[in-house]
Amino acid sequence: MGAVVGTLTMQTKQRRRPSRDKIDDELEMTMVCHRPEGLEQLEAQTNFTKRELQILYRGFKNECPSGVVNEETFKHIYAQFFPHGDASTYAHYLFNAFDTTSNGSIKFEEFVMGLSTLLRGTLRDKLEWTFHLYDINNDGYINREEMTEIVRAIYDMMGKYTYPALKGDVPKQHVDAFFQKMDKNKNGVVTLEEFIVACQEDEMMMRSMQLFENVM
Repeated sequence: MGAVVGTLTMQTKQRRRPSRDKIDDELEMTMVCHRPEGLEQLEAQTNFTKRELQILYRGFKNECPSGVVNEETFKHIYAQFFPHGDASTYAHYLFNAFDTTSNGSIKFEEFVMGLSTLLRGTLRDKLEWTFHLYDINNDGYINREEMTEIVRAIYDMMGKYTYPALKGDVPKQHVDAFFQKMDKNKNGVVTLEEFIVACQEDEMMMRSMQLFENVM
């Protein structure tokens, strides 16, 4: 996820623009400053300061002048950080996790709420967010099919740099290991509490979770 944030903030700083665009940028920042109620509300709901929210908003609007991100734009931004693989499937799942209203677009409020959880939330907050990312059909459980899709999407995204190399049984091995650790009652699905408890108890699983977080 840091990849997306990096694009939204770094490109704002690095691009050289004509004077008219600079004026527009300053006007845009002025408009942000003239919306204190919105910023104060987001400041209260997230772990970002008002200044950080202003910077994030500027980057967000720079990439998405309409004020919302559709899935194709999101995929384009995310793909820039994985040039040797195909990030489209994982970006699709990630987009759906940010799109909390399920309306096909991500508003700035949705973006910063999710970002706040991933970057500065408690461990439980991060695990809950990750669980909902993996719970593709939003039924409150992670099943083997969903976990297989996530693992394959991550391998596709990493491309030739994936280790071990993707072979026919590698995703199944990862999924089997996941369920061996997570599915305590062996009923074929993982609940939120099973997921959180297993991650908190298992150091190796936590390292795996940190790896997954790095590609968000």
